[in-house]
Amino acid sequence: MPKASRIKKNAPPPAGYDKVSPTLTKLQAKLKQAQVAQSVRTGSSASTKQLSLWPIMQINHQISRYVYDMYYKRKLISRELYDWLLVQSYVNGDLIAKWKKQGYEHLCCVQCIMVQDKNHKNACVCRVPKATLLKNGDEESTKAVECVTCGCRGCASTD
Repeated sequence: MPKASRIKKNAPPPAGYDKVSPTLTKLQAKLKQAQVAQSVRTGSSASTKQLSLWPIMQINHQISRYVYDMYYKRKLISRELYDWLLVQSYVNGDLIAKWKKQGYEHLCCVQCIMVQDKNHKNACVCRVPKATLLKNGDEESTKAVECVTCGCRGCASTD
């Protein structure tokens, strides 16, 4: 049985949580503000609703990237703390799993690589390298390209 599945949801935080607690608390507060702001906004079109989710997705990415860097890059937190943060749903485990694979190091969200959710069964526009976009069009049109799901302007590993 994997270690993460043995950690209970209501377990107290392990040693080392005080290292990441201030930053996580600030980011969680930012996330709550974004969620409140999103629920206050009312839009009739689907695009307006998608736009209002962008800050939430970006903050979720920021929290996950912070924990990923602390564990995998800088090695400042323990495996036990990392597993505890996953179980407590502080971070997006699926996104972190993709970051460990070659070609997905800068991935913005998991939804951008799910081709079955897209109309034309292609990769999201933010996954297309900017050099390829420049070949197909002028630079000004490339600047305006952003993902409709999360607002990313390019997360291809070659950028």
